[in-house]
Amino acid sequence: MFDILEADIIIFQETKIQRKDLQDDMVLVPGWDCYWSLPRHKKGYSGVVIYTRQSVCAPIRAEEGITGILCPPNSSTSFSELPKEQQIGGYPSLAQLASSAVDAAAIDSEGRCVILEFPAFVLMGVYSPANRDESRDDFRHGFLNLLDARVRNLVSMGKRVFLTGDMNISREEMDTANAEASMRKNGINVEKYMSTPSRRLLNQLLEGGRVLGERDEGREKPVMWDICRAFHPGRKGMFTCWEQKTNARPGNYGARIDYVLCSLAMKDWFSDSNIQEGLMGSDHCPVYTTIKRSVLMDGRDVDLLDVMNPAGMFLHGRRQREYSTKDILQLSGTRIPEFNGRRSIRDMFSRKTSLLQPQSAMTSSTEKELGVSQPHPKETYISERPLQIDSPLASDKTSVSPTTHTSLSPVDKKRPFGETLATKPLKRAKSSSAAITSTTNAKGQRSLKGFFKSAVPHIDIDIASPGKEKELSQSSSDEIASSRGFLQTATITESFHKPGTVKEMISTYNASPTPEEMNKKLISSDKASLSNPRKGAPQRQNSANDPLESKESWSKLFTKPATPRCDGHNEPCISLLTKKSGMNFGRSFWMCPRPLGPTGAKERNSPWRCQTFIWCSDWNSIAARDSVREGTWIGSGSTD
Repeated sequence: MFDILEADIIIFQETKIQRKDLQDDMVLVPGWDCYWSLPRHKKGYSGVVIYTRQSVCAPIRAEEGITGILCPPNSSTSFSELPKEQQIGGYPSLAQLASSAVDAAAIDSEGRCVILEFPAFVLMGVYSPANRDESRDDFRHGFLNLLDARVRNLVSMGKRVFLTGDMNISREEMDTANAEASMRKNGINVEKYMSTPSRRLLNQLLEGGRVLGERDEGREKPVMWDICRAFHPGRKGMFTCWEQKTNARPGNYGARIDYVLCSLAMKDWFSDSNIQEGLMGSDHCPVYTTIKRSVLMDGRDVDLLDVMNPAGMFLHGRRQREYSTKDILQLSGTRIPEFNGRRSIRDMFSRKTSLLQPQSAMTSSTEKELGVSQPHPKETYISERPLQIDSPLASDKTSVSPTTHTSLSPVDKKRPFGETLATKPLKRAKSSSAAITSTTNAKGQRSLKGFFKSAVPHIDIDIASPGKEKELSQSSSDEIASSRGFLQTATITESFHKPGTVKEMISTYNASPTPEEMNKKLISSDKASLSNPRKGAPQRQNSANDPLESKESWSKLFTKPATPRCDGHNEPCISLLTKKSGMNFGRSFWMCPRPLGPTGAKERNSPWRCQTFIWCSDWNSIAARDSVREGTWIGSGSTD
């Protein structure tokens, strides 16, 4: 994955992983360092991680959370109470903390923010709470208010800030495909849509943000710049997230809620920024930006490598010393006790290239730039291929053959060699006919269908004793029944008193009445029994014993109704479950399998999703009662 992204700093959000689930290929990535923020209480929820390529960048400080109330690993002192030289700074003041309706510890307990400081800037990887229901509104607003306060405090300290992540906020109407539908559903106009608390806060933070009315107190001036939008100011449909349940990505019916923002002092640092909508694997796509090799800082041009690493590691873009364990911060994933002091197996067998050589991800050419990528996978997959390492062994697939150990029993251990074989007399070998019969009967019942297939004759041939009496016994062989082309309706037993050769026996069996003749005899005998019933004779019940009818009855009982087809495209529908609260909660329904179109509406006579809608209960009842033929559909409606 890292090779595909071609970046030097990668931020993942919503990792949904616990510390006990971390694996070597997630933490011990050769050539990379990682910094995790994991949820404290909720399992498989939220989570942020930042990966940095050791050959080109190394942070000087690292923190978890936005309020500074959390503590570093193996310490009882919070980040905000550390000595000044160990702090990143910009922590929300008491007044700013008091403005939040949620406790600061609760806000930082969900693993939603990792902060790294480089000499060039402060990098914040953020996963903002989503706007799902009203029960989380206070938490969402509290998180965003404290995030805004932390960013503004850092900028006021004179530090450059890089804010990246899933903000779960669409900036304005052009950044979401369902803006009009949302306003119509909630009964609001554009002014109220732009004035929602989270959207208003984001626009007040950004230069060029659309703010209606007077700005809020403490947010009089914008301090951040939307890099990706600045490179594509009028581009529509630049979405980064799509709904998976409705398969909205093919039709690009989504929203732009992932951002790469920077402070205004860094506006001239970038050469490119865009989204990678073609990179699949998640309901989000990566957003990236590329930093120039030479940047302007404090009125002078400096090499980016000099300010992306601790002092003295690079000078004028040339490495002066190696990256060592002394440069690994306490918050690094490699410092986690389960991984501390360990290396990946691939790294152990790799030839490590000297970092003093100018063969890093950033070459001496001024055209080489530092990439910062921000993908958003729902499921995190970390590449096992080592980066920046010449590793012929790592690229090959090595197979290890398992060794089987055979242990002797205590009795066997006492016996001398050669006596471990069975000393008991072997049982009398069965005749060939018995062996054939046991082999045939060993198949047993393989499926439920065996109940509904009647017996077919099986010839028990004993070549060793041709004069012995044989019987044509009942068999459950499906192959013979299928080759004969019919199901026997009675058990046939015949005796061959003086059989000849095997061929004669088989020819005798093949000369038996055909199915048509047998059926005619059965029918005629039934008619005769009905016309002249004998007293005390048992009456035949063909309807109750007919295997064909039994098979059809059981098949209808256990077979699901045919899948309906949509009206617009005559394609098999898909079944979904209603999760919207109300009287239909939990009900299943059929709908068109195609993705939503760019408008998000169910269309007619178009390649996108049509208006077919069928409740599964209605379809099942009608199909069971009337045996609706495949290809028809019943009714249409709305999922609302």
